[in-house]
Amino acid sequence: MIEQLSFVAADDSLWQQYGELATRSYGHPVGDIRHLREHADLRVATRAGKVVAGGLGLLVPQFFGGSPVPSACLGAGCVAPEERGEHLATRMVAERLRPLRERGAVISTISTSSNGYARRLGWEAPAPVFAWSVTTDDLRRSFTGENFDIEHGLTPDAQNLQRELARQWNGPVLQPDWWSSWKENKSALTTYRFNRPGHPTTGLLSLAMKRRERHGMNLVVHDFWAADESAVAAMLAFLGRHNTRAETIEFRRGALPPYPTLLHNLHRYRPTAQAWHPWMLRILDIREAIRLRGWPADIDTTVPIEIESENGDAWDRYVLQVTAGSAEISPTHIEGGVSFTRKQLAVWYAGGYRTVTSARMAGVLAGSDEALLTLIRSTVEREPWLPDHF
Repeated sequence: MIEQLSFVAADDSLWQQYGELATRSYGHPVGDIRHLREHADLRVATRAGKVVAGGLGLLVPQFFGGSPVPSACLGAGCVAPEERGEHLATRMVAERLRPLRERGAVISTISTSSNGYARRLGWEAPAPVFAWSVTTDDLRRSFTGENFDIEHGLTPDAQNLQRELARQWNGPVLQPDWWSSWKENKSALTTYRFNRPGHPTTGLLSLAMKRRERHGMNLVVHDFWAADESAVAAMLAFLGRHNTRAETIEFRRGALPPYPTLLHNLHRYRPTAQAWHPWMLRILDIREAIRLRGWPADIDTTVPIEIESENGDAWDRYVLQVTAGSAEISPTHIEGGVSFTRKQLAVWYAGGYRTVTSARMAGVLAGSDEALLTLIRSTVEREPWLPDHF
């Protein structure tokens, strides 16, 4: 007789068991299970007292439209190899989300290489994600950082800069106080601040260095936050000055913001880009996610919307009203307008549809281009970008 599964919050013993299971499942130790012990919620599935699945959950805000929205960020999930194939991962996700939803999460973000599995559960990717590699010699020839002071270490004003810059995108985490220490400890990061003499910090850069087997080092950028074009140039010039020790600079997946600095300024455009599995978004509570998000102050509109129900067996009708920088969505009997599946709703929410063409090519149905364009304009003021990993 096969013992029944139990889903529980992990105590100290189950945390240890889960760490051992994750090592066996991933093939290497998962540092976050130890580093996030004081900050994350760990839910596990047990069979006969033995941990067979689980995963971490963080309740943190993510910026959308310039406002922080409570999010259930899921990471470090796994199922024991001998338990796979029985849809345990699906049940485990529901158990991981439940306590975070009870604590106020209205959206959820996950990063997984199993994108098809995540889509079946309602997540979708708002934007592609790339890791970039560029030679230090190319950076050195293309960028100068004149009249910038560079200081080592993280300071409160640099943290404030990061939070203000994060508001300019859809997706970045509003980092709690412990976030930076967690990242530095798990990845052995070195942080630098950039500013013009006598002025506040306008650039923040963190990187990891690892000695190569024969000579030099591998240098990987984890954080790249700049307030203006001059700070960007100074930061890239600083990286180029590592040319005597590192042949290339790698920007970890998603670390480089999606703006065209390299395209427009490299003396020779020969960086390499590697596509990675993207971060994926899911709307857990439609009304609250709409209410808490930021909206453009110059839009005043009312649009009927049909949205796929959470279990996918029906379509619910709503009216979205956006006015004076706020929005609400209410049930209605009005037909027509724009139809979103749950996954399409997540992409629109994150500003992933930049044009009517991109939305229609993704399968979004609309009675008119005008209605669809109005909805797109309401979320594209900021681009989707999530540089943090969890």
